[in-house]
Amino acid sequence: MIDTGDLSQARPYSAHAVFAAARKLHVDGRVNRGQDEWKVRGRSPMLQAMSLKITTWNINSVRLRIDLVARFLKSVRPDVLCLQETKCPDDIFPIKRFRRLGYEHAALNGQKGYHGVAVLSRVPFERVDIQNFCRKIDCRHISVTLGERAKLKAPITLHNFYVPAGGDEPDPDINPKFRHKLDFLDEMQAHNGLRPERFTHAMLVGDLNVAPLEHDVWSHKQMIRVVSHTPIECEKLVAAQKSGGWIDCMRVHTPEPQKLYTWWSYRAMDNWRTADRGRRLDHVWTSDTLAAHISEIRIAKDYRGAKRPSDHVPVTATIEL
Repeated sequence: MIDTGDLSQARPYSAHAVFAAARKLHVDGRVNRGQDEWKVRGRSPMLQAMSLKITTWNINSVRLRIDLVARFLKSVRPDVLCLQETKCPDDIFPIKRFRRLGYEHAALNGQKGYHGVAVLSRVPFERVDIQNFCRKIDCRHISVTLGERAKLKAPITLHNFYVPAGGDEPDPDINPKFRHKLDFLDEMQAHNGLRPERFTHAMLVGDLNVAPLEHDVWSHKQMIRVVSHTPIECEKLVAAQKSGGWIDCMRVHTPEPQKLYTWWSYRAMDNWRTADRGRRLDHVWTSDTLAAHISEIRIAKDYRGAKRPSDHVPVTATIEL
């Protein structure tokens, strides 16, 4: 079980069918394989015994919330921190502050005012890669590979994504932001670099801006025509997951019908916890082989109640290798 701590679009298909297919894919914890195949594989003999913590967090301006990030890092001490919406050009990223906190290694893909992703790490990278989508250079992806320099004999490729939010109107014909989101998800599905080879170790995390399952939102009935939970968005995110053979580890550890959220709107003000109208927009996917090594996932819900918080909270996965 995940520990949350103290801290419709008019379409010629059935919405019910889309969510039923998504539920089967996520809850079973498999993609076109035997039901327990990924669970029964033993640990790879190529890996040294160690524990690795990886956190994903849409921070909504890293410079504005650097003190909140520092508080989290001092408390949880993840080995790797993946940030989204850094909203910061690389040349003014607060790298010195992270180094003082023990995060000597940084992979940055940022710009002024909007979007931006970063990976901060206590262990070194073998390589860094950036991919652009939809013919835009808008800082929505970065990946790193952890390998021998991180004391791993078999490498782990880690993708960090910030998928477009999509605006307010779920109609691609009148809302170019929603069209961009749908195109982005289509390109994720088609991208060969997001299809890990079997028996390799890969992870995809970030703010994917879609809550794909019925219990990933506070009210499926009321949210089905709201951007982030429309059938077409859910269909396309699930298609991207299926295409890459990715395992939704959050839902493996906490299956439906339990509610699971990582985001609460600023509109809720101080009533966000009582109303609890959340959505699961942040995700942790792994390759089939790596899924068996995820021992725990923690959602640090209390950070939503911090002073000047992000509307997202940190999600930390522990990998036992």
